Amino acid sequence: MNKLLAAAVSSTLLGSSGAYAAVSDAEFAELKAQMAAMAQRLSTLEAENNQLRESTTNSVQQLEGAREELVVARDDLTLVKKQNEETSWAERIKWKGDFRYRYEDIQQDSRSDRSRDRIRARAELIAKTTTNTTVGLGMATGGDDPVSTNQTLGGGGSTKDLRLDLAYFTWTGLEDTAVTAGKFKNPYYVEQKSQLIWDSDFRPEGAAVQWASGMFFANGTYSYIESDSNTDDEAFWGAQLGANFALFDSMQLTAAAGYLDFPTKGLQSIYDDDFFGNSTVIVNGVEVYEYDYKLYHGSLGLTFELFDLPLAVFGDYVYNDDADEYDSGYIAGISLGKAKGKGSWQLAYQYEQLDANATLGLVTDSDFMGGGTDGKGSKYSATYMLDNNWAIAAGYYDGNTGVDLGNDDGYQRLQLDTYFKY
Repeated sequence: MNKLLAAAVSSTLLGSSGAYAAVSDAEFAELKAQMAAMAQRLSTLEAENNQLRESTTNSVQQLEGAREELVVARDDLTLVKKQNEETSWAERIKWKGDFRYRYEDIQQDSRSDRSRDRIRARAELIAKTTTNTTVGLGMATGGDDPVSTNQTLGGGGSTKDLRLDLAYFTWTGLEDTAVTAGKFKNPYYVEQKSQLIWDSDFRPEGAAVQWASGMFFANGTYSYIESDSNTDDEAFWGAQLGANFALFDSMQLTAAAGYLDFPTKGLQSIYDDDFFGNSTVIVNGVEVYEYDYKLYHGSLGLTFELFDLPLAVFGDYVYNDDADEYDSGYIAGISLGKAKGKGSWQLAYQYEQLDANATLGLVTDSDFMGGGTDGKGSKYSATYMLDNNWAIAAGYYDGNTGVDLGNDDGYQRLQLDTYFKY
């Protein structure tokens, strides 16, 4: 383009001699300079035009590449969405459970010494069915004992029992409230895992309501002893109120009180032809419970730190208002440390006295003094965490069983455990 322009200007100048003669050398030099500047400007514009054309071409190519990437991404997104829809059920379901291996040695004055190896395995499947409803299903080793899921090893390697341990739904549609029905874990608050009234393996069957807001909490249950009217349907109910008080930065006091009503008077043995330490009478030639169990109970626990270690002091009390004698029981205990996380540990001691009619023997601690009521003595325990979900533990019971209605036998029980949670 520059060459064409120069040729055109030169032709014009040379072709007009009159015009050439009329222009001075200075004016001609200025004209040449202007022409040179114009040629330079045209050269710059041509370069910018070439650059713009190249940039436009690159932009078109980039846009085309981005379009292809967008198509691929859209296809990938569709595939991922389809996979999520096909596997979304897995996000609503979780498993949890535990396994324990135990060696146990038992000595009782009027019986032969006994030692055994036992296992306990439990697994629970929890499914979130709606935004405020969950359904749970749990299985456990052992037989139909309502307060034990232990399975004794032996029998020539025979296949062991696995039974329904949990089957329930929980609805949380009300603020601060949970409603549960079916066969579920005991909802009542117990201080430092006290088993004065409830064995930790006991699973109520019926319905429960739990409420907690701020420092206060409340629990209530309506549970069946037998729900079929063809077999003398019976049920028990209870309620509990409690509060947590923050006294200082590292000190907390928890208090709870409640009432339970077991209408057992005149009933035959509920399970295994055994009354588990409770008083009985003979009516029309049949052995039945002598009393109902109208229980007032309360617990108090204080936790704080001692030399940077958690320390807990607690007490638990129960009184049967329907019994004429042997009507109360209590636990007093202390624990140091907390077995939570690798390398942590806990030491604990408690003393328990449980009169024969203080509570329903069927559902109380199955380990203390052989299980049921009518016993007193001490429990020493220690736990050490080998890993976050693996612990070893030892427990030793020393006291007397059959104190009120039995033979008042000396009783010792040693338990050595290793257990895992998942």
